Order: sequence, then structure tokens, then C-alpha cells
Amino acid sequence: MSTQTARYRSYPQFGPEHEMLRKTVRDWCLSELAPHADAWEEARYFPDEVFKKAGELGLLGIRVPEEWGGQGLDWWFTTAYAEELVNSGLAGLTMGLLVQSDMATPVIGEIGNDYHKENFWKPAVTGQAIAALGISEPDVGSDVANLRTTAKKVGDDYVINGAKTYITNGTRADFITLAVRTGGDGYKGISLLMFPTDTKGFSVGKKLEKLGNHCSDTAELVFEDCKVPAKNLLGYENAGFYYVMQNFQGERLVGAISAVAGAQRVLDRTVEYCRDRNAFGRPLVGFQTVRHMIVQLEAELEAARQLNYRAVDLVNRKQNAVREITMAKLIGGETACRVADRCLQLYGGAGYMHEYEISRVWRDTRLITIGGGTSEIMREILSKVQGLGK
Repeated sequence: MSTQTARYRSYPQFGPEHEMLRKTVRDWCLSELAPHADAWEEARYFPDEVFKKAGELGLLGIRVPEEWGGQGLDWWFTTAYAEELVNSGLAGLTMGLLVQSDMATPVIGEIGNDYHKENFWKPAVTGQAIAALGISEPDVGSDVANLRTTAKKVGDDYVINGAKTYITNGTRADFITLAVRTGGDGYKGISLLMFPTDTKGFSVGKKLEKLGNHCSDTAELVFEDCKVPAKNLLGYENAGFYYVMQNFQGERLVGAISAVAGAQRVLDRTVEYCRDRNAFGRPLVGFQTVRHMIVQLEAELEAARQLNYRAVDLVNRKQNAVREITMAKLIGGETACRVADRCLQLYGGAGYMHEYEISRVWRDTRLITIGGGTSEIMREILSKVQGLGK
């Protein structure tokens, strides 16, 4: 058992059933995913079969009721899943699966009807369909209230025109949980639609090349007079901004959990490296400056982890946790980036070489303070929660 996995056993939130799920995820990652890390990173893709296997293992519907193909468990099981998934060594794959399980689909279960659940939610939960979340646009990033992709009601259909960008799973998604403008300007004119990607007029504009997370496909999407049935409207028309904001909470929380777990994994590996690597006649851990750096990072990660767990506890009890989730995303993301950077420093010149995993981790981790809401947006949300903003 890894040092990281043994660590989680010490937290009272987790028991034998959580450990069973952890072992399922960990064994799958180490035996079937991690061995392909270099090849899939080089290919800038991982096989669609990974989604199917995740569905077979029950990982794409941990909190989903059994009647819709899920396990009917709670947020602590999702936490265990996200913390162990980092053992794949592929942040891009982790992101692709988390988009499927915790970003593009939970809102279907929360506000969708049986039609939405049967045709979109259940296939995604079982791994038979791949999902994407379509919010960001070429000229609109964090400013969700001003997105421009339109959906005009024509008879019994919506006709969609516009573009989306930075869409994870975008090149292979079977459907998109799509944010569109159905009303006037501002946040009051936004709706959510379930959009099948076999719709006429839809195309992948281009696959985007990124700094890191290479095995995750990220795309620009184009909608030209795409017609979908009006029954694909999710929830109420023009209420989509509220749904998106609520959906962001789960996305940000699972992102923070994954980021901290990934940073812990790389720190543990770096400690092993520092024990084995000799300089000036002794192991790197023989130097006080190295030891102090390691324990400082360990302390910061523990603080970030406790923020995560505080937020999970509130969400699990169905309490308002916007403040705590926002803090977890902010502190977890910033801490993960600092850990990756300091660990690369401890590797020295080797850390800058492509052959060492730390160089990939350093690139991949940088996304966490941008995706799902930048650190700047997190601070702005917190300032409003604290009554400091306008």
C-alpha cells in the first residue's frame, strides 16, 4: 500500500467500504492506466474504452441513484474516487473522467426529467456515452452571464448558432450539456440544453494544443443552425445561469480534491527521490533546507485537504458551502501549483528533463488555478460572500 493510500486510512470520514472503492480505483489505475501514460500523452489522446471501463466499475455514477445505473453513495465516496484516480499518473485522463462524472452530468440528475435521465444521464453513468460541458466561448471565459451562443425557439425546436472553446472531451463527446442564450442580455437570458453531437450543423472546429494535460482532448466547437427538440431544454428556460453557478460548486470541489491528492502523490514521490539521490556525500534529505521544504509543503497540503473535507462535509449534509468550496478551490489550486514547482526544484536538473514525470506534473498542475474558475474569480466570489464587493 502506498504512503498516500495509508494516509487516508487515518481520517475518520473513511471506513472499510471507502477503502474497497479506493482499492478498485487504485488497482485499475496502476494496472491498466499508468503503464500507458507515456504513450497516451504522446498520442494526445486516451482510448474511449477507458470511459466504458470506468462505467463498468461504477465510477461514473457514484452518487447517482441505482435506478439510473449508479451506486447511490455519498460525497465521501466521490472524494475517495477522486483522490485515488490520480494514481493513473495522467492528469488529462483524470480530468476527462471527472468531467464525465462530476461536471457535465450531475445537473441532469438535479433538474432533468425522465427523458433527460434515460437518454443522456444513464448512458453517461454506464459509460455508453461520453459527455462534455459546453460553457466557455472564444470571447467569453469566466464571464458566463455574457455568453453569446444563441438558441432560438422555432416551432418545437431550438436552433443553435455560435461557438464554444476549451471544451474537455470535445472531440469525442456523444452529447454536450450546453449553455446557450435563449433570452435577452445578461444572466437572465441563459438556458441549458442537452445537445447530441450527431446533430446536423455541429462540428469540431479544431482540437486545441495545450501546455499540459496532453492526453485529454480539448476542442473548439462550432454550431451552425443546429436544430434540437425543445424537450432537450434542461430545467426552465432562461434560468440556466443559476443552474450553471450551482453546477460549478461540485466541479470546483472535485477539482480541488483531485488537485490536492495529485500534489500529495508527487510530494511523496519526491521524498523517495530525495532519500535515494546523493549530493556531496549524503542523501538530499540529509540537508536541513530540503527537509524543511518537504515538511512545509506537507503542512500546506494537509491544510488544503482539511478545507476540502470541510466543504465535502457541508455538501454531504446538503448545507450551503459556496464559501468553503471557493476557499478549497483557491487554496487547493494555489498549493498544488506551489508543491509541483518546489518538487521540480528538488529534482534539480533532472526535474527539467522530459523523462522524469515531475516535468509533466508541473505542466499539468498549472491548469487548476485557471480551469473551473480562476483564482482571481475565487477571490472575487469570496469578497462578495464576505460583503466586501459591490
